[in-house]
Amino acid sequence: DKPALKPLPATPYEYAEWLERRAGLDYHVEVETHYYSVPHQLLKKTLWARLTAGTVEIYHDGERVASHVRSSSNRRHTTVPEHMPASHRRHAGVTPDEIRRRAARVGPNTTALVEQILHAKTHPEQGFRACLGIVRLARPHGHEAVEAACQRATEIGALSYSSVKSILKNNLHRRRPRETAEGPAITHPNIRGAKYFH
Repeated sequence: DKPALKPLPATPYEYAEWLERRAGLDYHVEVETHYYSVPHQLLKKTLWARLTAGTVEIYHDGERVASHVRSSSNRRHTTVPEHMPASHRRHAGVTPDEIRRRAARVGPNTTALVEQILHAKTHPEQGFRACLGIVRLARPHGHEAVEAACQRATEIGALSYSSVKSILKNNLHRRRPRETAEGPAITHPNIRGAKYFH
């Protein structure tokens, strides 16, 4: 058998998974609730992500276009500055101002939440996906429900699309947070107060 044996590979075998993805308006692809940047020229293109234990590689037409250290941070962005467009050119007519205009059509609470999301990101483009998703929730749920959900999300500091969607799904926008009871504590002979323990 020895004459037929081939040399061992230069590197050991590494298990990898492949996922088909599409680059969003913010030139990032979502992989396991984390966003990885790709060159902005690949906006809206279908890509393949190769996942190993430590890396995420992005391929387009069989060529690797991006490589990132794999991250476990949910809903965060890993961005390579070279992937960003010069002076953040806007694509497909979507700008922060356009997103604000769309949010204003839904209502002031939606506008306030969108504003907070855009300000919380290092680059406003990283918040485009969440903001557009929140505005689009008005179609199936209605403006009033999205307004109430955005108000609740702002109150609890949940600045994400998934939070607003969850609030709507669980009808939490219809419930008000419990208010703390005011007035004296309950008095009863069977309830022992601080004096009992001294």
